[in-house]
Amino acid sequence: MTAPAPSLPKRGSTRSAEGLIALAGEAVRRGSEFLASQQREDGRWCAELESNPTITAEYVFLAQISGLDLTARREALVQHLLSTQNADGSWGIARHWDGDVSTTAEVVLALRILGLAPEHPALHAATRFVRRNGGLETMRVFTRIFFAMFGLFPWSAVPAIPPEFMLLPPASPVNVFALSSWARCTMVPLFIIFHHRPIFALPNGRHEDNDWLDALWLDPGHKKLPSAPPLTTLVKEDGLGWRALFGAAHALLTRYEKVRLEPLRRFALERCTAYVLSRQESSGDWGGIFPPMVNGVIALRLQGYGPESMQVSKGVAAIHNFAWEDDAGGYRIQACVSPVWDTVLSTISLVDSGTPPDAQRLKDAMRWVADRQVRVDYGDWKIYRPDLVSGGWSFEYFDTWYPDVDDTAAVLLALLKQDPGSATSAVVGRAVEWMLGMQNKDGGWAAFDVDNDKLFLNQIPFSDMDSLCDPSSPDVAGRVLESFGLLLQVAAEKLPAALVDRLEGSCARGIRYLRATQETQGSWFGRWGVNYVYGTSNVLCGLSRLGVSAHDPMVMRALAWLEHVQSPSGGWGESLSSYAEKRWMGRGEPTASQTAWALMGLLAFRPASDPAIERGVAWLVEHQLEARPVGAKEGGVPVPEPRGSTWNETHPTGTGFPNHFFLRYHLYRHYFPMMALGRYLQAARAA
Repeated sequence: MTAPAPSLPKRGSTRSAEGLIALAGEAVRRGSEFLASQQREDGRWCAELESNPTITAEYVFLAQISGLDLTARREALVQHLLSTQNADGSWGIARHWDGDVSTTAEVVLALRILGLAPEHPALHAATRFVRRNGGLETMRVFTRIFFAMFGLFPWSAVPAIPPEFMLLPPASPVNVFALSSWARCTMVPLFIIFHHRPIFALPNGRHEDNDWLDALWLDPGHKKLPSAPPLTTLVKEDGLGWRALFGAAHALLTRYEKVRLEPLRRFALERCTAYVLSRQESSGDWGGIFPPMVNGVIALRLQGYGPESMQVSKGVAAIHNFAWEDDAGGYRIQACVSPVWDTVLSTISLVDSGTPPDAQRLKDAMRWVADRQVRVDYGDWKIYRPDLVSGGWSFEYFDTWYPDVDDTAAVLLALLKQDPGSATSAVVGRAVEWMLGMQNKDGGWAAFDVDNDKLFLNQIPFSDMDSLCDPSSPDVAGRVLESFGLLLQVAAEKLPAALVDRLEGSCARGIRYLRATQETQGSWFGRWGVNYVYGTSNVLCGLSRLGVSAHDPMVMRALAWLEHVQSPSGGWGESLSSYAEKRWMGRGEPTASQTAWALMGLLAFRPASDPAIERGVAWLVEHQLEARPVGAKEGGVPVPEPRGSTWNETHPTGTGFPNHFFLRYHLYRHYFPMMALGRYLQAARAA
């Protein structure tokens, strides 16, 4: 139901500007009511983080492997999986997105495990889609691994990932710590699984050479596919480069598996197991994300840890805490949870839109966040920064090993906006020191790691998602510079002169990095949000805080680009396809979050009366909706029912892995528009 709102006055008159300000103010009031209704008693916010149905499907796989009873959840699981199917029978890597063979295959297997017959109309349509698009022969590596664990795919067709990889020292060009944090904590338990090459029973009782899903193969009589392209093919396609080198290494590793050195293998397995055990949080989580959690549970079971062992039982419980359920969407598992991120961005949006900074709800939020600063003397990032003192924040409830720079910068912004006096606090001091120490050689910042830019590792055969590294990205750099700029604005006179000098030097290097990474069109890449609209907004907000002139050619090109890609309706949108094809840069169906990002980028340098800004604000006002009850539960605990008004956004605008895995943050549609409208009102009233 669309929220009632007066008609927009005709643009171009004084009354028009006053009317738009009034409408924006009313939208902010309703939006503030919505956020107030969603805050938990302890001060945090946390909404659903939706990905694609493979996460829930893989939870079903784990249940089949571990003997978990899904009887009570079966109908809700089936409801969720069927509700996300496309009209052509497929499932995609994002809701309302083109079908994907691997995603569809995983959901089909999950639904079969949950009891649906192959003749079910949904499975019949899915089978037709898979066969039309190359069959199970075209599955990606991680889907091959799950299917191999059920005897549906030969282990010989899985690229070699031997545990001995764990023994390579951090100083070597190729080693486990040269991988990104998410790849590292996912791959190490996979090394253990690869060694055991288990085959678990499916409901039909079969193990090896299981014919349960033969209908999805184009030729089920020829399942023994190559685990990687032949070396001659690699050389012909790419010459004597990294892909060919890793292809040759893979051929050697495949042969090594047949004659492996057992003492070395045992030692490698011990090291892998020790890593998995040491990275498990007291809550049972691994890395705060689903893939290492499900892999960790399976790996420990294969290493002899029983279902009742503390490590396994806590791991399973942690996965159940990732569950989200509501009346419309059934029961599903999130790939991750985002309480710190949601809390700090909700706080920023309320401060920006006029909530008094000393309001009790904002004090409660910042107290909850400050208590979660990672202050432990360990973390994978310390491998290459051993003398740096910890002081970052993680995205999730429990993740001490992998704090991230982006969250830490957002926390710093929220702390300083809610209480500028916190600039000289120990909490802020530790955060600033940690972010300064995590700056990369190129002047930018990555999310989790430092100088993690060995992109040639993406040529390793088991990497078919191009996501083994964590290099600098403009969107993260922009947020860090915004946080440093705000700190210098509110407290430069109170900070030690040496620290001010270091901050200014760091910012200067960051600006040089951004000049070097600006696209020819004027935009910046967005690694963690879709895509160039997100990156450009973050960068412009950072440059503005640092006092970069609106007449700087870099800024002028970016502002002109944002204005150029505004849709005729006044909003902004960008397709997921922009990661693969730049012709989609800034092009797509307008969304609330992307419109808000563009507005914040423009507002950083232009007046509220700018026509592009007024049209964008009008779009947000016109698209606000009344909130409706949903009956949601997070980890089995009821979530407060919403009040007030919000925005609808069905497309994902968050990014996990470009081109492969996308995220729909259910609060993006709300707190980013609140920030944009709030900043518009500040600028308009000041003018």
